[in-house]
Amino acid sequence: MFALLAGVAALSPAAASATEPKKASEPRIMSEPGEITNVVDAFDDDNGNPWDLHFTLGYQQSWQSAKIRRESFIDQPGLSSGRYVSTMNIASYKEVTSRLNLRADVGLYKDIGLYLRLPFILSNTRELTDLDGSEKAQKTVLAGSQGEQLFSLPFKSPTRSGIEYLALGLDFGIFNQARDATKPTWVFGFEGRFTVSEPMHACGPGGAGLNQKNAQVQCADPSDINRDGVAGGGTAKLNQDEQGRSLEGSFKGQRSAGVSRGTTAIEIHSIMSRRVKYVEPYGGFRALIEFAKSSSDYGQVKGVDGVLTAGPPLQGWMIVGIQFIPWEMREQFQRLTFDLRFTGAYRSEGRDYTPLFDAIGSSDSPTVRRPNFASFQGTGGNSLVNPNSQKIYVSGLTDAAAHGSFSLSGSAMYQAAEYVKFQVGVGYTKVQGHFITGDQPCNPNFTNDASKAGPCQQITNGTRSGAVTGIPNPLYRPPLDIVGRRFKIDDSDQWDAWINAVVMF
Repeated sequence: MFALLAGVAALSPAAASATEPKKASEPRIMSEPGEITNVVDAFDDDNGNPWDLHFTLGYQQSWQSAKIRRESFIDQPGLSSGRYVSTMNIASYKEVTSRLNLRADVGLYKDIGLYLRLPFILSNTRELTDLDGSEKAQKTVLAGSQGEQLFSLPFKSPTRSGIEYLALGLDFGIFNQARDATKPTWVFGFEGRFTVSEPMHACGPGGAGLNQKNAQVQCADPSDINRDGVAGGGTAKLNQDEQGRSLEGSFKGQRSAGVSRGTTAIEIHSIMSRRVKYVEPYGGFRALIEFAKSSSDYGQVKGVDGVLTAGPPLQGWMIVGIQFIPWEMREQFQRLTFDLRFTGAYRSEGRDYTPLFDAIGSSDSPTVRRPNFASFQGTGGNSLVNPNSQKIYVSGLTDAAAHGSFSLSGSAMYQAAEYVKFQVGVGYTKVQGHFITGDQPCNPNFTNDASKAGPCQQITNGTRSGAVTGIPNPLYRPPLDIVGRRFKIDDSDQWDAWINAVVMF
């Protein structure tokens, strides 16, 4: 197909190749590189318009599915480890996101452009449903401590919507093949991402009739262990008449579901391309570093010594692809391009909003709801909980293991005129299976104070030997994190489809 289009373009007298020579007095017509390395610029001497300004309106739909499984352990003394670990089916996970992508680019100087992005989530829905009979066996597969059940199936999160983040970035064209044919086009840039909407909060199945007796707050604060709208595990006094009708507003402790990640982030990227006649291969990388905001649920463990993993993961992407330009009419500012791309990604270990975020964060299990204390105290080798230390609650954020993913995508861009172009595309992403719970019980970086060690001491003949192995991690929850009870994600797939319209001035 590409060869046929290229042949038609070559035979057309109105078509021009990318390497056709031009006179010094000839204006620059469609000399910009492909979309991925194109930088909006300004003050070009041979361009009649000294300013470039682009507006992009895009719509993206994403469909993610995965299988949630959980370890189970059976004592097998005959095995070398003394324990056999298998997996149980827990739930099928589905997430659908509709997103409106707004972007504005303004040229500052030659090959220097400033841009503003505003992804707006129109709708985000998540649900956990039966996986090969897990719903009928949920009392067993979802068991916590002392016979408790961590959450119930089916489980559906509230629909979220709002501004995902605000991004402000700057791109530099270090080299530009259109200006110097001996060099490739090389773009380096960075952007800052800022949370401007409510961070995500774990929400459960409550909601209807929050002011009625025995109602549960849907999106409760983690410290509201009774889910009645009172922080710290108190008891709310309902303002109701004898028939149970509410006399005033909703519970004080109710939070919104939120939509943002509650972080401030820095993203850097570098992409290089080289056009040869009708093709333009490219390659590069992206990296994203997030910093948790204290106003989000990340903030409750800020400055707590025992915590091993407190912040969000680091992310990196390697990108390779090729753009085909089978047809273009430069004098009429018309062009058709196809883009094929492969992306390999790595996501480090970190506390994250996993598919179990809402289910765990709104769990009815008392052992999950009750707080852990931030530190221990004692004398003479006896280290006990310090009841005056900070209380650490389960927010739904869990320690997700490092993992990789790969994506394949294809898109088509059609520039219909000098000031308008359109793009459509589709992509597929495969995510490597990984644990989404599994924190460690002790922080081994603190071994110099036995009074704060608590259970983090070696055990000899059933008693503590006094050899300190660390201090307790207050985020550690055995029903979620101990080997034999950890949750993991498998067979995770995501499909994306998008359409963009660009207006250029």
